Amino acid sequence: MMELKIENLHSKVNKKELLKGINLKVSQGEIHAIMGPNGSGKSTLSNVIMGNPKYKISKGKISFDNKNLAELSPDEIAKLGLFLSFQYPFEIQGLSFSKFLHAAYKNQHPLETMSIMKFRKLLVETAHKLEIESDFIDRELNVSFSGGEKKRAEILQMLVLKPKIAILDETDSGLDIDSLKLVSEAVNDCRSKDFGAIVITHYKRILNHLKPDFVHVMYDGKIIKSGGVELAEELEEKGYSEILKKAGVNILEVKTDE
Repeated sequence: MMELKIENLHSKVNKKELLKGINLKVSQGEIHAIMGPNGSGKSTLSNVIMGNPKYKISKGKISFDNKNLAELSPDEIAKLGLFLSFQYPFEIQGLSFSKFLHAAYKNQHPLETMSIMKFRKLLVETAHKLEIESDFIDRELNVSFSGGEKKRAEILQMLVLKPKIAILDETDSGLDIDSLKLVSEAVNDCRSKDFGAIVITHYKRILNHLKPDFVHVMYDGKIIKSGGVELAEELEEKGYSEILKKAGVNILEVKTDE
């Protein structure tokens, strides 16, 4: 069983410290939810894990499968089996969704030989689970996709690539009730001893379907409280202010971009 281990992680952007001592362990077989108000550092954490060069590690360590991620490129990190669904997926004109995903699949599974036709069959079958039409896979990557289509496309990528640990950054944002259920069911279908996930969200509603093993509250670049799903229920009932006060945190107006 592989483990993503984050130890006393500090990170800066343009000399401004955004993460201020994160400690977190995520093993395959576990679902962790990270909640927190805007600017608390949730998306920054996901970008640092995946090696985004914009974010510099100033202190601490991130390791996966006993490999120091700070020494690896984003491509090498993905090859280890880590996956990030973007909060705002990028658009690429002239590149179809199917060709993009086939290239990503070959990159992450270099020893597995799969013809393009067999891959397309896998892609179409998996797309149907998310109620995505077959012709969707031939559209340009994220170009003119609706918000819901972009979210489903990200989950489709996860289902096909089969990562060891997936980081889902506000995958529930902008989804209607039916789409939220579909996406949640897809993540639940992945749950096994070989799959773990970090679910970043503002709201409890996706957690009603996912039932995380652990819930963490972030604020001002730190994890200030951890617990089970009951912590998310407490947040829903009392809001962040009450939780932060109980944790002895001085509430600031956080304006940092995540």
